[in-house]
Amino acid sequence: MKKELAVLTFLCFWLLSCIAQPAHALEGALSPAGKLFIKDAASVGMMEIKLGRVAQDKGNLQDVKSFGDRMVQEHSQASQELNAIAAQRNLILPVQLERKHILMIARLSKLGGIEFDRKYMQTMVKNHLNSIALFKKALKKVKDPELRAWTAATLPVLQEHLQMAQEVVQKLGRH
Repeated sequence: MKKELAVLTFLCFWLLSCIAQPAHALEGALSPAGKLFIKDAASVGMMEIKLGRVAQDKGNLQDVKSFGDRMVQEHSQASQELNAIAAQRNLILPVQLERKHILMIARLSKLGGIEFDRKYMQTMVKNHLNSIALFKKALKKVKDPELRAWTAATLPVLQEHLQMAQEVVQKLGRH
């Protein structure tokens, strides 16, 4: 009986170590560049969502409101996917905006009318150019296959956002 209990206990510990090992292995496989990229991408995503909500509320033109809505929807989806990748690797993502993003949102929130629309859309062009550069750099440095796949799938969406933002900026130039 004692021998059976010892064998059963050993098997239980062995099984638990096998189950826990993949999550630990994923964390270990993620390079410092991968961890930094996940945190940066999560932070930027949060900022895009918050600014998108501001645009939904304060946007003057329907194009700006629609763009803000799309930012909320698509960046929320991307953030959920990234959160799942981070959770599998036992990474804790930031839950608060970076100071620079808080200041950007505060500055834009003080504006109204067409002035808000112009500044918001110009900010979106600049932010998406920066995000595209961040994602391209990550594709060169990040080795984690799932993170690379997410990055590669998200990059064209960011490029589409940039193109949309540039088109709205051009329309605003005519107002």
